[in-house]
Amino acid sequence: MSNQVYNVLFLCTGNSARSILAESALNKLGEGRFRAFSAGSFPKGDVHPMTLNVLASLGYPTDGLRSKSWDEFAASGAPKIDLIITVCDDAAGETCPVWPGRPITAHWGIEDPAKVEGEGQREAFVRALRYMLNRITLFLALPHDSIDRMTLAAKLREIGQAEGTTHPKASNNAD
Repeated sequence: MSNQVYNVLFLCTGNSARSILAESALNKLGEGRFRAFSAGSFPKGDVHPMTLNVLASLGYPTDGLRSKSWDEFAASGAPKIDLIITVCDDAAGETCPVWPGRPITAHWGIEDPAKVEGEGQREAFVRALRYMLNRITLFLALPHDSIDRMTLAAKLREIGQAEGTTHPKASNNAD
C-alpha cells in the first residue's frame, strides 16, 4: 500500500452503535491517513443516543454521524472503498451484509451494546468502544505503505480475534 488516504467502511446491520463508534474512532486516530465511514444493511435511521454520549464524553468527533444504508457506498459517485470491516455480532444471529467488489474485507465482531438497557448500558458502550479502539490501534500499527493485500487481509482477520470478539470459532479463512 502507498502513502495515499485509504477509505474504510465499517458495516453493521443497524448502523447505530458499533459501526458508528468505529467510524468516529478511526477518523480521529487515523490522523488523515484513513477516512472512515459506516453504514448498515438495515439502518435504524438514528444513531443510538448513548453512542453519541460516549463518543463526545471521551473526546471523539460526533459531527455528521448518521445512520445510513450501505447502498450509499455502492451508488455512482460514492467514495472508492479500500477496506470493509463488519462489526456485527455473529453470535447473536445478526445478518452482516456481504460487500461485492474488490475491497479487502474482515470481520471484527463485537457484542451489540444497544441491546443493554437501563443500568449497565453506558458501560456496555464504553466496553464496545474500548474493544474497537484496541483493534484500531493494532490496525494503525501495521506497515500500510509496505504490506501486500494478502498479508493485510490476514492481519485484519487476525485483529478481529482480539479481546472482545463475539465469534470465538472464527477462522482465518476469507468469507
